[in-house]
Amino acid sequence: MLADTDKKVANLYGMIHAETDPNVTVRAVYVIDPNKKIRLSLTYPPSAGRNFSETLRAIDRLQLTDNQNVSTPVNWEPDQPVIISLSLTDPQAKERFPQGWTELRPCLRMAQLQD
Repeated sequence: MLADTDKKVANLYGMIHAETDPNVTVRAVYVIDPNKKIRLSLTYPPSAGRNFSETLRAIDRLQLTDNQNVSTPVNWEPDQPVIISLSLTDPQAKERFPQGWTELRPCLRMAQLQD
């Protein structure tokens, strides 16, 4: 969390809309990784509250996908299948997912994560 009373960050990240009151910034959430790369940006109008559960959910998924070389589909929950990254060849995927996977399309392989 950041209190930006001098609007330095708001100006740097373009959080003040040119056609609105210059004293009112949009509400934004940025997730920045250890390499200083913005991984997620959520922007809300000043009148709408933020959803911290969604922010935590997104951070959990970013960490999962970074560590497991998978992607998560829409509305994914921890007990559901994940998408195997296209960067993994079938032999690599067989090593990572010995239990197998379901191939919905050549570019869409779904697998259960093992504990």
